[in-house]
This record gives sequence, C-alpha cells and structure tokens, in this order.
Amino acid sequence: MKEFKGKVAFITGGASGAGFGQAQVFGQAGCRIAIADIRQDALDDAAVRLREEGIEAHTIRLDISDRAAYAEAADEVDSVFGGPPQLLFNTAGVNSFGPLENATYEDFDWIFGVNLNGVINGIQTFLPRMIASGRDGHIVTTSSMAGFEGSPTAAIYAATKAAVFNLMESYALALPKYGIGASVLCPASIRSNIAHAQQTRPEHLAKNSGFRSDEEFIELQHQLYSGGMDPVVLAQHVKRAIENDELYVLPYPETKEGIQAHFNTILDAFADLDSDREGADQRARAFAEYRAKAARSKAAHEAASTGSAALAN
Repeated sequence: MKEFKGKVAFITGGASGAGFGQAQVFGQAGCRIAIADIRQDALDDAAVRLREEGIEAHTIRLDISDRAAYAEAADEVDSVFGGPPQLLFNTAGVNSFGPLENATYEDFDWIFGVNLNGVINGIQTFLPRMIASGRDGHIVTTSSMAGFEGSPTAAIYAATKAAVFNLMESYALALPKYGIGASVLCPASIRSNIAHAQQTRPEHLAKNSGFRSDEEFIELQHQLYSGGMDPVVLAQHVKRAIENDELYVLPYPETKEGIQAHFNTILDAFADLDSDREGADQRARAFAEYRAKAARSKAAHEAASTGSAALAN
C-alpha cells in the first residue's frame, strides 16, 4: 500500500502512546482516523489534538476484550465512514509486573483479555468486512521484543506478545490473496502510558492480583518508558513497513544482539542430524507427502466451491 489519502484507519489504544502516534502519522498522510480507547477523557483530549492538526478523527469508547462492544464499534465505523477500515491497527495493550509464581487467574484474565483476545476480537470483527469490501488493506498488530523470550516478572505479557507475533505470521501467509497485508510491530520501549495501565483494569479483575501496582513501582516504570522511542517516530517505521509490504517491524537495533544470542541458544539445542538420520528422513518424506496431498485436496475443494457458485448464479 503506497497511497493513504482517504483511507480509513481504525486504531485501538489510539488516545495515547503508540496508538496516538499512529493516528498522527497516518492522519497527516491523509487517512480518516477512528481511534478507540477505554478512557473517555483521553479520547476527548486526543480528538481535540488531532483536529487541531487538521486530521479527521472520530472517537469510540471501547473495551477491546468485549466482543459485543467491538461489533457495535465496527457498525459505527461503517455508519460514520461508509464502510470498514482499510487499515486496522491492533495497538492497545496492558502490562503488569511481579513474580510469575505469584500470578492469579485475574492477572492472566486481564492481560490475556486485552493483549491477545483484544487482537483476536479486532481481526475477527473487521477482517470479514475488509475482505467483503474488495479493497486493499493492511493489518498491523503490536507485539513486543518481550514476545521473543520468557520473563520471570513480565511472563504473562510476554506470552501474549509471543502469541500475537505468531498469529500475524500466519495472517501474512493467509491474507495476500485478498489484497490485505499483515505486519507485526515489536517495540522495546515507547514513550507511552503503559506504566499506568493498572488504572484501566476492570474492578472484578483488580481485586485479586499477585503483582505490584503501588505508586513507587508505577513511577519506576514511568521513568523507564519516558526514555523510549517517540510514538511518532515509531509510527513512521510502521508506515514504511506498510508501504514496502514488510511483515516484521523491528526498529530497535540495540536489541538485535540479545535476540540473536537467544535464538542461537535455541538452534544449539537441536539434536544433530547424524543422531537420527533415518528417522529424520522418514519424517521429512511423510510431511512432504502430507503437504502435497493437502494442496491437491485444497485445489479440488476450491474448484468444487467455484463450480457450485457458478451453478447457483
């Protein structure tokens, strides 16, 4: 996608941080912007700031973990903009820190509900509408450098980010035939409000937590993120990735060495081929045969479906 003027962009977490940076960059590129956020006061402030920049902006208060509410939000986008977005940004995310062994079900439910289920809800809600529109499109989901390896204190967050990273790799394989691209953004640190994410935690999931949420710890996190990448700069990296149809958006060179070492550790753990050459060859042949049969079955199924559709018409 090279041209953004007139296209509709739907951005979760769009009232601040990375999401607001995306609203600014793509709005300035000519997109019509819909920002969704759970905080009404932040939405109101963001709308004023975007409109002062001459950006067309519509706000929707949305809990992305609520599927029914997401469907209503999609209907609202259709009503306001005359159709679904061509650009979907799954940017909203939350985090909480503490020893993994102290985690509660509520900690898992909250972080998974937003970071993973929120992404699933966004794609499941909008993708069928995007495909039906017949227009080109692109989906960008924010993962994290944390998604590449485990963490003793941000384990739940890291697990959700690993899941959405893998999910976007799969969409990148599935969606090109519809003219829809897929990218996964992996930030290390952004100047954002994620340190204050606990303020958005629903009451029924906030009563029982094994993680820290005291003011001193929040301030420490705020100091960490205050040194992160500017959201506008990060969004510019995302824009270039969309323009070049790139899957991976990794604009943090200082993290490359550590990630390389981590993956080298994984590669080094593989058994040597000579330890089971005959078994490896047998398994490889079986998998190749499976792929070939699956491809023939898919082609036959698609041909039958096309024939049935032609008869129906």
